[in-house]
Amino acid sequence: MADVDPGELDLATLSWLAGSAANEHLLAAIRRAGHPHLRISHGYVFQMLIGGPTSISALAQQLGMTQQGASKVVAELTALGYLTVQPSPTDRRIRHIALSRRGEEAIEAARSARAELDTRLLVTLNAETMAHAKRALAALLDATGGVEATRQRRVRAPDME
Repeated sequence: MADVDPGELDLATLSWLAGSAANEHLLAAIRRAGHPHLRISHGYVFQMLIGGPTSISALAQQLGMTQQGASKVVAELTALGYLTVQPSPTDRRIRHIALSRRGEEAIEAARSARAELDTRLLVTLNAETMAHAKRALAALLDATGGVEATRQRRVRAPDME
């Protein structure tokens, strides 16, 4: 079987492969930083909660999954200490989910890992090349209709349930 030259792949395939490899690299760094049970899909839940608490039904809708599926993920992350769940002050049937201190620490670990990766890339790429790469990927995001979801932190996780 012939080797594949990454430089000859189309931009969509190359960006997916690079993104997948980067996600795995970042997840390993996050786990080393004291969060060994986190998965990539958990990051999508965290993104939905950065702006503040939300209900399980709203979280399910934002993630594009059933309320039962969202409840399962919330229960898992709550048991791991990353989320808190409290009844709504106005309707006891509604539960509000929020990031716990540990959840905020995991977000900071992820931000730190991404910053470290960017710094590492700048050793081999200059700032101008890095800026060109970001523009190319942003154009791909725009061409595929993903800009608005990205702006609003509403990117849905693949295969969340």
